[in-house]
Amino acid sequence: MLVATNEQIKSSQLHTVCESARCPNRGNCFSRGTATFMILGSICTRSCRFCAVEKGRPVLVDDQEPYRLAQAVFDMGLSHVVITSVTRDDLPDGGAGHFAAVIRELRKLANPPSIEVLTPDFNGSAQALKIVIEARPEVFGHNVETVPRLYSTVRHGSHYGRSLDLLAAVKLTDTSVITKSGIMLGLGEKEEEIRLVLKDLHEAGVSMVTIGQYLAPSLRHYPVNRYLPEEEFKQWEAEALNMGFQAVASAPLVRSSYHAGENYGSVIKLG
Repeated sequence: MLVATNEQIKSSQLHTVCESARCPNRGNCFSRGTATFMILGSICTRSCRFCAVEKGRPVLVDDQEPYRLAQAVFDMGLSHVVITSVTRDDLPDGGAGHFAAVIRELRKLANPPSIEVLTPDFNGSAQALKIVIEARPEVFGHNVETVPRLYSTVRHGSHYGRSLDLLAAVKLTDTSVITKSGIMLGLGEKEEEIRLVLKDLHEAGVSMVTIGQYLAPSLRHYPVNRYLPEEEFKQWEAEALNMGFQAVASAPLVRSSYHAGENYGSVIKLG
C-alpha cells in the first residue's frame, strides 16, 4: 500500500505535506492509503524555523490541481481528506480561492469525503477566510504551533493574536464548521504558557486540538529544547479534555492530520 500511495501521488502530480515537511508518520499513513495533500505548490513565502518545507519564490497557481486532487481522492477511496498548503503571501487572497476550488471539486465526487482544511493565516483577511468557509469544509484547521513568546524566533512573519482571531472568526462566519488547531512542544515553552495557549484556543471556539513533540528536520532548523516523556503528553490530553475540547490527540508523534478522520468522527458522535 505504501508504494501504491506514493505512485498515486506522483502520477497525479500532487504534493503532500507528509513528504515536504518530512513527517515522521509518512510511512505509517502511506501504508494505510492516506496522505495530507499540500496545494498551491511546494515553496512557502515564509521562513518558519521549525519547518522543512522549501522557502523562496513560489510557482504560479496550477488551475488544474483541484481536478487532479479530486480524481486522486476518488482513486484512493478516501472518506476523509485533509488539505493544507504552503503560505502564499504573494497572492491577493493568500490562496483562499484555490482552497475553495479544491473543496468544490471534492463535493462533485459520487461519494464525497468529509473535508478538513489546514490553512495559513491569510494575513488575517476576513474576506479570504469567508471564501474558504463558504465552500463549507467540515473542519477548518489552523495551527498556532507554539506559545506567543517564541513567535518572534520560531514563526517569523506570523502573529499569535492573528491566528487566534482567524480561528474565532470561523464560528462567527458559520457555526456548523468545526475548528481545530495544533501546538508543538519541546521548543522551550513553559508549562503555564502551554496551559494559556490551550485556554486561548478553547475560548476561541476550537473543538479539536493536537499536541505533538517538535523534531528538528535538520541541524539548520530550530533546535529541540527538550524531549517530553509520553506521560506528559497524556497529562496534557487529560487537561485539554477537562477544559472542554471535544477531541484531543496528544503524543510525541502526533501531527495536525494524525488520524484526522477518526478524530473528526469522534466529534460528530458527540454531536
